[in-house]
Amino acid sequence: MSVAEPRRIVLFRHAKADWPPVNDHERPLAERGRMDAAEAGRRLTDTGIPFDLALCSTATRTRETWKLAVHEFEHRPRTVYEERIYEASPGELIALLNETPDETRNLLLIGHNPGVQGLAEVLAGSAEADARARMSDRGFPTAAFAVLSFDGPWKSLEPSLASLTTYWAPTD
Repeated sequence: MSVAEPRRIVLFRHAKADWPPVNDHERPLAERGRMDAAEAGRRLTDTGIPFDLALCSTATRTRETWKLAVHEFEHRPRTVYEERIYEASPGELIALLNETPDETRNLLLIGHNPGVQGLAEVLAGSAEADARARMSDRGFPTAAFAVLSFDGPWKSLEPSLASLTTYWAPTD
């Protein structure tokens, strides 16, 4: 693949978590979260993006979200469980994405707010149609995702370099 071909990043926030008496990293999904994760998986499939790699936080709720969402995929991408995603800032997430091998064209990152929303806002130098307005209006609720595209190698990814092409969030 040429580095001149557009790359896509999907930023996917974990689904609704429950609040049992466990530490934050170990919080499981709530019933609504399980339903929303599966719906998000169907919506991700509808994008038609053939994912090469999924980077998933090691937190229980992100791993459960990914397990339910990827069940809807025809092809399961290679998955890496990455502890650096948990509680990461947008800058830390960009540094992580900069490490992506150039053979990867389409990447899915399953993480947490405020990092995921902040990253979508920081990367999106432009936006198609009403995607930015919808993301601004809705914020980045649980199980939401944003699709961004950019040109060039992963190591060149930086603020305002990408275009927000799609935004989806479950209905309340």
